[in-house]
Amino acid sequence: MTEVNHFGPQRSEPEGSSPEVSTGEGDFTGAQIKDSPAVVPTSGELSELLRSANVNVANLDGSIVVVAGGDVGHVSMDSRQTLPVTDIPELELKAVELAWVGQGPHDEHLPTVAEAERLLRTAGPALTVIAGAPGLGKRSIGLRTGWLVAHDPPTADGEPLQMKEIRPDWEKPEAPDVSLLPQKSGVVYLLDVASEIEGWADSVSTATALIKHAENLRRANSYLVVIADERGWPEEQSGALGGVLVRAKTRPSPHRVAAEHLKHIYDVPDRASWIESFPPGPLAHLLTKGTSPADAVRLAAVAAVVEDSDAGRETATNSFQQWSKRVEQVFTTTQELPEDRALLISALFLRGEEAVTVQDHARQLLGEDAESSVRKILTGPDLTTRLRAVGATVAGRSVSFDDKPGYARAVLIHLWHQRPDVHEPLLTWLDGLVAANTSAVRLTSITGLLVDLAIAENDVSAVNTIKGWISDTSSELNLVLIAGVLAKAAEADALGPLVRKRLIDWASSDQASEAVARVIALVCRGSLAEHYPLQALARLRHILRRPERDTAVREAEASLRHMATGLGQLPRVWETVCKWAKDSRSLAGARAFLSVLDPEPDPQALQVLLASAQQDQEVADALVEGWTAALEEPGVHDQCRQVLHGWARARAAGHIDAKAVKEILDRIVERQLYTLPISDLIYGVAGVAYDEAIIDLRRDLNFFSRLPARGTFAPEP
Repeated sequence: MTEVNHFGPQRSEPEGSSPEVSTGEGDFTGAQIKDSPAVVPTSGELSELLRSANVNVANLDGSIVVVAGGDVGHVSMDSRQTLPVTDIPELELKAVELAWVGQGPHDEHLPTVAEAERLLRTAGPALTVIAGAPGLGKRSIGLRTGWLVAHDPPTADGEPLQMKEIRPDWEKPEAPDVSLLPQKSGVVYLLDVASEIEGWADSVSTATALIKHAENLRRANSYLVVIADERGWPEEQSGALGGVLVRAKTRPSPHRVAAEHLKHIYDVPDRASWIESFPPGPLAHLLTKGTSPADAVRLAAVAAVVEDSDAGRETATNSFQQWSKRVEQVFTTTQELPEDRALLISALFLRGEEAVTVQDHARQLLGEDAESSVRKILTGPDLTTRLRAVGATVAGRSVSFDDKPGYARAVLIHLWHQRPDVHEPLLTWLDGLVAANTSAVRLTSITGLLVDLAIAENDVSAVNTIKGWISDTSSELNLVLIAGVLAKAAEADALGPLVRKRLIDWASSDQASEAVARVIALVCRGSLAEHYPLQALARLRHILRRPERDTAVREAEASLRHMATGLGQLPRVWETVCKWAKDSRSLAGARAFLSVLDPEPDPQALQVLLASAQQDQEVADALVEGWTAALEEPGVHDQCRQVLHGWARARAAGHIDAKAVKEILDRIVERQLYTLPISDLIYGVAGVAYDEAIIDLRRDLNFFSRLPARGTFAPEP
């Protein structure tokens, strides 16, 4: 039987790239192999396909062919894995090409792009650092600069340079390892460190290392554009550090930005007049000289899709203002009605629940008991009227804001800004809401609002509150929900570094509960593992150090396996796991190593590693060294037995290469015969019945074949 595992192209590769077949004899672009893993050619068809690429295909029947994209199909120990690199969205590139605005609010010329481009074109380090306060459009400046350099002059084949973005996935963000930056030829790289540069422990050393890296890029015909904050780059420390810096000081004209996007991005040039400042259009008042480029682009996106009518423009106004005027009106009309404001706050978090429940919890927020005076109960407007007056919709018994997307977030942000004294009592009240009802509906509503607030305000206190709702009695669904909102916060532009720091603090704490550690492991299984793999691995390592193999450790092992089988992630995971096992004979390193090599959940990673070991002696040596470290750690002996038995069964089923398994295990047996898991494999244990797969593997090993038959321990005929 021939088994084809198709992992697909990496995300960082251009769309339309073809998968590669790695065989040890040669590589080829296999466009004929479909993207669906269900489309598997027969051995004859595959043989013909491989021969067409001058690949040796002798004895293909019974073999395992690993079809993989990018680096997934082969693991090498020759070089370190660089930081993740992703494509820059086409919409952003289109915007800096066709809708670029180089004039300020007073039609003055903005020189930042020209200065940055000059630095990249001048001899010396191929580096420009764009610094400035938030809201000045630094990312767009960087992309425009990179786009100009990438397109003029073109490469030898007439094509522009590639443009890529580097994820700042430093294992230790306070001490970035600049040697992990990629340096392929013919690429303009964008690296945004604005949200983390203030936390660099030695900014001078890191900045100097970036300059040295950029000198190497110059020789490779590549470039680096760094986005920094207002103060983090240590320009005053040396002329070299100051010589690569340009400062964004003035916003581009927001009216021009919005108008250019309507003309060239959304292809509705007639609507540009809605926004232009002279003569003033019907939406021009929504933009001021202090409006950020991002907000100007957001207005263009809204204006492009509404009806061409007064009602449509009113909808665009409300959507762009994110209900701020309506919220101000509600808070103005309820100045003397704290009970109505409490009702509004309660309704925000209890979306979809009954009006009476909303009222009960509003009273709890105020610290008041239910009204006992009939006279007062019968006085004033009805409950439904009060709820509608603050913007809620009441349908039947339930209360919601579904007809006003973004309204709840706007109310909460207004409250956070204008009533700072309510922060602590509000979060305490929310603790009570969750304790009283841990349903998924309520938790989803509350955590969703809180994480939006935390991201909008760059306020980690809301994240700390969410963490406090994790307990060992939490349901499976609630743990998954909380992991989802923490993952969202961990990837936010400004808040993300703070949340990722919290995650490692929680994971490394000796007081971390099993449930908290488990949630962190779940966070490290989602998009965080894709975008920040080194940071995800660092957090998983702390969980894998826990003394007992509890549910948190098992969740971390599952997350590590999930990463190892992700698109393009195996080389990075393997390099890291080998480093853990090599640096110290640690429990975490042993557990990690065994998790990646366990074929029973998914044999994919093991297939690639064994295939690579056949081609690369260093990979084979790393497998043996890893096994040695694991076998010398008594705390994982049961896992060693489990994985060894898993190898035997996967080998018998044809999922992994029998020759590769034998070669690795023969070396391990020579070294580790007297460790319990290996001696049990070779000699067996009295009273234990072994299945046929394990007996066959034992029979095939060199050491066992030299032993005389010994009663019950001899292989069955």
